[in-house]
Formats: sequence, C-alpha cells, structure tokens
Amino acid sequence: MANIKSQIKRNRQNETRRVRNRGVRSELRTREKAVVAAAAAGEPTTELMRLAQQRIDKAAAKGVIHPNEADRRKSRLIARAARIEAD
Repeated sequence: MANIKSQIKRNRQNETRRVRNRGVRSELRTREKAVVAAAAAGEPTTELMRLAQQRIDKAAAKGVIHPNEADRRKSRLIARAARIEAD
C-alpha cells in the first residue's frame, strides 16, 4: 500500500477508471456477439452493426481503447458478419 498521499489518490482514480472501462469493454463484446448471432440466424444486421460501430467509436474517443484498435475491431466485425451471411 502506498504511503504517499498523491499515490493513494492515484490508486483510487485508477480503480474507478478500471471499473468504468471494464463495463465499456464488456458492452463492446456484447454488441459484437449480437451482430454475429443475428448474422448466423439470417436476420438483418444493419442496425446492430451501426450500434456496435457507434459504441466502438465512442470507446475510442473516450480513451478506453486505442483508435487503431477501434478501426481493427470494426473491420473484423464487418468481415466476420459478411462471411457468416455468405455461408
């Protein structure tokens, strides 16, 4: 445990941010799974895809994930959904 006052505060801030970021990351995974599930079921994915991309962009804007990771996630999600719908 830290003895320095500023480090104690920093630890508190880090924990708060960790919990908040964990929720955001969890939501990203949930939205990606929803798109994949809809594609597998043969349902339209346009609205779910739009919402997933919107959340990914928001997470990148808030610094939860790196902007390059956001672009990579969106690209992979689109490709995965297209591959599933083609089968």
